[in-house]
Amino acid sequence: MKKGFYTIMSAQFFSSLADNALFVAAVELLRSSGAAEWQRAALVPMFALFYVVLAPFVGAFADAVPKGKVMFVSNSIKVVGCLMMLLGLHPLLAYAIVGLGAAAYSPAKYGILTELLPPSQLVKANGWIEGLTITSIILGVLLGGQLVGEHVSAMLLAVDLPMIDTGIDTPPEAAIATLVSLYVVAALFNLRIPRTDTALQPMSSDPLCLVRDFAACNSRLWQDKLGQISLATTTLFWGVSGNLRYIVLAWAAAALGYGTTQASGLVGVVAIGTAVGAVVASVSMRLDRATGVIPLGVAMGLLVIFMNVISNVWVAAPFLVLLGAIGGYLVVPMNALLQHRGHNLMGAGRSIAVQNFNEQACILGLGAFYTMLTRFGMSAFGAITIFGLVVAATMWLIGRWHRHNCVQHKDEVDRLLAIARSDKH
Repeated sequence: MKKGFYTIMSAQFFSSLADNALFVAAVELLRSSGAAEWQRAALVPMFALFYVVLAPFVGAFADAVPKGKVMFVSNSIKVVGCLMMLLGLHPLLAYAIVGLGAAAYSPAKYGILTELLPPSQLVKANGWIEGLTITSIILGVLLGGQLVGEHVSAMLLAVDLPMIDTGIDTPPEAAIATLVSLYVVAALFNLRIPRTDTALQPMSSDPLCLVRDFAACNSRLWQDKLGQISLATTTLFWGVSGNLRYIVLAWAAAALGYGTTQASGLVGVVAIGTAVGAVVASVSMRLDRATGVIPLGVAMGLLVIFMNVISNVWVAAPFLVLLGAIGGYLVVPMNALLQHRGHNLMGAGRSIAVQNFNEQACILGLGAFYTMLTRFGMSAFGAITIFGLVVAATMWLIGRWHRHNCVQHKDEVDRLLAIARSDKH
């Protein structure tokens, strides 16, 4: 791997670490202020909001500006969101601003991989960066849980600045203030990300032109016989995974009687499994065989439903590791295949923006659906059953779709797979 790859990984680690710790802190901020549970569930779709709204613009921006600079600006926006949360803006609105920074960050983060590395290294690179991202999720949710916990928060609140009233009086506020420093560390790594030889693509000043260009890119990827399958799979996976992060918190409270600090550990357990699956996939899967993992998606959906019968943490922990491992092994090759097809069809930033739009639209839609169910009294157990059935059924349909393509469009599918096999540089 090139030297710049490790700088990208470092920047991604600290930014993702702060994102996930902030999610736990925001949940606790709403809980401690007496907000209804549906507001806590709404944090997930609010974070996804700007991914969807700004999708036509962030991809073009990432292709028009050096990607290290884009990542630096994005981290700065996340800091603004944290500060606004501390200054009293409603946590849902402030968290949406952090999501705005993340929406601009992602096309640059993944887009630079296709510029820096040859296609033959994309699965390996995705395995490492997804593994590191999952590691940051594990540590992030654990860090967030500890920061709002009794012992660490007491130490943070005991820190006093002479003659300055910070207005930080509660454990979640102290946690959020601490997390600003992690975003600053990520920003410093962003400044060290190298420029690549890929030519910048000028960004149109006409918003309607950008929307039309994005719509065309979205259509192009959905019409590609391999792109559509990998896009459908990753869209569903991240849509469900994004919401399961909160659902596991709610399930741990209902099934095990856990508070935020303890429940955050179980979210980390899922992430451990995902990291293992991602790393295994990165060393054992080839780009042209990525579609072979589709049946694992059906299995993952059915396994989710079994959470409803678990009431012991010693059973829950290994089960959640297995569930995460299946997801990690599924998403890494599909993500790499999607990046490969997107890079061949359009600019790297635009292809990632299309991917983010679809995935975050799924998170937004499923999150809004879950929030509505919670608003009308559905339990975590009922939501888990619905999510599991949706995943299994949809992955089964995606598998049938791919088999149909292999029969009805055999020549085109074979040609695209040959490109994936032979494109080494």
